[in-house]
Amino acid sequence: MKKKKNRLFIWMIVFICIVVIASFFIPWTTKPSGETRVILEHTYKTYIAPLCFETSNATNFLEESTLQSAQDLDYKPHSSCTEDALKAENDSLFESILKEIGIIGKKRNNW
Repeated sequence: MKKKKNRLFIWMIVFICIVVIASFFIPWTTKPSGETRVILEHTYKTYIAPLCFETSNATNFLEESTLQSAQDLDYKPHSSCTEDALKAENDSLFESILKEIGIIGKKRNNW
């Protein structure tokens, strides 16, 4: 009986190791969350990443909102700067998990 428990334990450890090692090679895309802060530019029906606001030549018809709200309104990125700032990151599954739990920093802190 004790041998079966030891054998089961060893197989569980081997399985966990295989999953962890495989996670280094499984590609994963880390996207900005819907709660990512953006600035809505209502005049042009676009959204601006806060990083790009100074160079955006925005009008006065602005509102602070979220990326999800901008997408719901069918607004487009205001410039290539905004597109680059909110571009998804291609990582391994392991890196993506570490970013989600906060061990590794994300490209942008407000994702």
